[in-house]
Amino acid sequence: MAGMYPAPSVDLDPVRLVDADGSPTAETRFSRDLPHETLAWLYESMVVTRDLDTEFINLQRQGELALYASCRGQEAAQIGATACLRKTDWLFPQYREIGAFLLRGITPGQMGAVWRGKWHGGTEFTSRCVAPIAIPIGTHGLHAVGAAMAAQRLGEDSVTVAFLGDGATSEGDAHEALNFASVFNAPCVFFVQNNQWAISVPVSRQQAGPSIAHRATGYGMPGVRVDGNDVLACYAVMAEAAEQARQGGGPTLIEAVTYRMGPHTTSDDPTRYRSATDLDDWLARDPIARYRTYLQATGVLDDRLEQRVAARSLRLCAELRDTIVGATDADPAELFDNVYAEITPDLARQRDQLLAELAKEA
Repeated sequence: MAGMYPAPSVDLDPVRLVDADGSPTAETRFSRDLPHETLAWLYESMVVTRDLDTEFINLQRQGELALYASCRGQEAAQIGATACLRKTDWLFPQYREIGAFLLRGITPGQMGAVWRGKWHGGTEFTSRCVAPIAIPIGTHGLHAVGAAMAAQRLGEDSVTVAFLGDGATSEGDAHEALNFASVFNAPCVFFVQNNQWAISVPVSRQQAGPSIAHRATGYGMPGVRVDGNDVLACYAVMAEAAEQARQGGGPTLIEAVTYRMGPHTTSDDPTRYRSATDLDDWLARDPIARYRTYLQATGVLDDRLEQRVAARSLRLCAELRDTIVGATDADPAELFDNVYAEITPDLARQRDQLLAELAKEA
């Protein structure tokens, strides 16, 4: 069991395979040698994710969505961490993982339906081994560990991944999830996207230790810091952690050091609590620009690939708009009908009361 042995020391310097200027680093433990098709796919997925993210924000500003949480700046972390997994590995997202959803084949319309309140949490995601979006902060870490323990008992070799934010690691649920995973040697990877801000609270106010990854030592599991703006590093680190879990080696805590370029959600104004200088510094480390430069130097990126990426972005953004603009609202009765297999008398009364009140307002 992982908790029975001392955890390896945590390196404060993040694993990095591609520098901010697009040049390869001297890193030798992890490999960046992937097939050209995979390298191109990672780039395509990152660009399409950002374009979809922009379209989501436009739709919210136009009144088609009440709220949206942008993932701009975190594309490398999400794409890298998801691309190396099997399709049967379960993902437990928070609410910002557009890139992970895209790789799993969840359509833009299905993503948009969640933010429009049509699916009440995206229950259809489960057909792609993706748990419904978790709005309560940190609670889904426990779900991920429970699913991992279930896989153990069923004799499956699947891995679960809990996507957390830095703010979630300040919640009690995250502690319980990490502790359970370690004690029971669960095949679960905790992927923390440290984007520096829990809404308006900086990460420096959330912990006194050297890093989030250093907390792994107290749980008796490996902790790894990775450059969250380096897609190849995120791919390599997650691949190693997933394989370790799959082989019975227990959980890993990964801290992907990245930055939230936009507001926490579309209802937030980040200029109230962070400086333009701070943002400019991170814009210089943009994950897509960095990776584009790297691919140009390696000969993977050419006009044909750029045209393919642009065409796919246009198609998926159009699909998103066609699905969302003017869509009908969800039937409020579904909130009650889908709680249990058969509705209870109390829920039936509550449903009838709500529908009666709505009828008065019509």
